[in-house]
Amino acid sequence: MGTRREPTARQLRLGVELRRLRNAAGLTAREAAALLGVNSVQISQIESGLAGVSEERLRRLAAHYACTDEEFIKALVTMATDRTRGWWEEYRGLLPTSFLDLAELDHHATFQRDVAILYVPGLLQTEGYARAVFSSRVPELADEELELRVRHRLARQSKGTFPHEVVIHEAALRIRVGDRRVSRDQLAWLLERSATDNITVRVIPFDLDGFGLAASTMTYVGGPNAKLDTVVRDVPHGSAFVDAEAQLSVFRMRFRKLEAMSLEPDRSRDFIQRLKKEL
Repeated sequence: MGTRREPTARQLRLGVELRRLRNAAGLTAREAAALLGVNSVQISQIESGLAGVSEERLRRLAAHYACTDEEFIKALVTMATDRTRGWWEEYRGLLPTSFLDLAELDHHATFQRDVAILYVPGLLQTEGYARAVFSSRVPELADEELELRVRHRLARQSKGTFPHEVVIHEAALRIRVGDRRVSRDQLAWLLERSATDNITVRVIPFDLDGFGLAASTMTYVGGPNAKLDTVVRDVPHGSAFVDAEAQLSVFRMRFRKLEAMSLEPDRSRDFIQRLKKEL
């Protein structure tokens, strides 16, 4: 099996998890290689996502690492052996790899939780809203690249069927990234989507006392196993994936706090309806 030039975020995550198991077992890469009958370079390539690993070798490694969590091992095996070439592959070489990684993360998600302070979450944006967001980029995008990003975002929306809970601040509902019509259409779309079985929208109003979590914007994506959950944070040049258990625990706690202080879904729908009427 040859080495990869550009591993995906999912392939990198598999390598990270195998390295964590090895470190927890107190083994060096050289010692793990000896147990598997390979050289340490191959272990390093597997752990960096540059090389794949078969189910047989993965299970042997897990046994050597004394990992007894069978559900976790099964999830890692699926990551290692899945050969899915999803719809996002048509954008490879056309958009930054972070766009493809997000689409692949969606594809394998078991649930998603968003906290939005300034913008409506991408998976709930209308075409007009998404175009206005991407149009505000500095430096400006070429028309072709702008349309590719909008098309990719709408495609992501059409594929997601997982339970999706959104906590959104009033600021994100009021900020006009486009004109008045774009804002009205966006609020109407939020109302329509929040009426579906898998989407829950909760609003945090401006007049809430004690709101000190304004920097908690995030997307929390559930994996096939809780150890494989991922948090996505926006960074200047794309998206950053957070997967360390200690950090995941912090983000879970933050979401629970924000959820508890937000309006109930019915009251949130009424709130959005009032804002829409104001426009």
